[in-house]
Amino acid sequence: MGIVELFLLAVGMSMDVFAVSVCKGIETKKATLKQVMICGIWFGCFHFIMPMTGYFLSSFFSVFINKVAPWLAFGLLAFLGAKMLKEAFSSDDEQTKPGFNFKTMLPLAVATSIDALAVGVTLVAVPVHIMEASVTVNTVTGCLVISVITFFFACAGVKVGNAFGTRYQSGAEAAGGFILIFIGLKVLLEHLGVIDFMNDGDVLFGLLIPFAGTIVGSAFVFVIKEKLNEGIKLVLTGMAGGIMMACSMWTLIYPSILKGKVYTAAAGFIIGIGFQYLLDKAIPHTHVFTSVEEGPSSKLTHSSKVMLSEMIHHVPEGMAIGVIFAGVLNGSGDVSIAAAAAVTIGIAIQNIPEGAFVSSPLWSGGEDKSKSFLMGVVSGVVEPILGIGTIILVNALPGTLSFIMSVTGGAITFLVLEETIPSMHTGNHSDKGTISFAVFFCLMMILTFAVGV
Repeated sequence: MGIVELFLLAVGMSMDVFAVSVCKGIETKKATLKQVMICGIWFGCFHFIMPMTGYFLSSFFSVFINKVAPWLAFGLLAFLGAKMLKEAFSSDDEQTKPGFNFKTMLPLAVATSIDALAVGVTLVAVPVHIMEASVTVNTVTGCLVISVITFFFACAGVKVGNAFGTRYQSGAEAAGGFILIFIGLKVLLEHLGVIDFMNDGDVLFGLLIPFAGTIVGSAFVFVIKEKLNEGIKLVLTGMAGGIMMACSMWTLIYPSILKGKVYTAAAGFIIGIGFQYLLDKAIPHTHVFTSVEEGPSSKLTHSSKVMLSEMIHHVPEGMAIGVIFAGVLNGSGDVSIAAAAAVTIGIAIQNIPEGAFVSSPLWSGGEDKSKSFLMGVVSGVVEPILGIGTIILVNALPGTLSFIMSVTGGAITFLVLEETIPSMHTGNHSDKGTISFAVFFCLMMILTFAVGV
């Protein structure tokens, strides 16, 4: 392993630390230089100690890593993530205490360095060679490189999270909690060998990009000063609808037709329509701009029903992300990584107005901005979860790929026809929504075929 490979390995190992450090910054009222350094030192030191421990005691620790460590990491991160979620939804106005003491940092450092421990074991089989010296010296130097890079990522994460969290409060804290749980799930699936997709950085990154789009869109509530303009609303609605219809037609359904699986595509499309219809009727929700309520009667608040309405939207979108990456991972050439990236970016872009369509109307209806942002963030968390579930399903049943792609395309089409298009024809500016729909449908089609389905 040369210096380039070592650097890339260190950066990859630092991603979990960066995400957790962002969460630490979110829950801190004002991160001081001392706190930033403490966080960096904790994570940096453990990313030196753990790989060295794994290297020198590989024969003993290999059993521990395979059987105990993933559960420990998952348990710690899930607990801490759930704690952040509880604080995000708490009605208390008190600020979360910035925990940078031994009791708080030790479990985080241990949980995020499980992978570093495993890397230390692999260094026995794949030794580091970055200078003319003994294997031990090279290994120590390599672990120091990993430690230093991790230190800088941890420090940067605290500052990024603090800048974000101090302004966006509970919503940022909720996003941080979900990210911790997601990382814990990643570690567990990765080490238990349930599926290998989490070892692919492109896939992991792709699963989180659409959720990031929802967070960005929900955050718009902090910069707007009045109710969303009718014309802008219609343009954004048309944009979201055009992108999703193009994804449905060209990326999810068309590949099956191209392979001659017309009946598979048709059957999946109809089943997807039916699936989304049942979901629409089974869950109480409120269409925010038309004020139409659907689903069974419920005592849920208006805010919760608006959030659930957007969650219903995100269900097929999460499935779409999952199935498109499953197509990449099955190695059959059904879907290229470039096409998967195009779909991921497209859904992330249309998630921006969808996030805004939760937070902005709720704020206009009387909710405070922090609560409105929180509801918008929560609405998008189903996407990475369903993405994981869909990849696991297709991995277990690889012959179902074309069928599930068509099912997802049908579900998305139902959403566009049932809500997006009607929402584009309200008020006196309906032509703006129609033009926006057509433009973004065309742009998404070009993007899809430019990179190749």
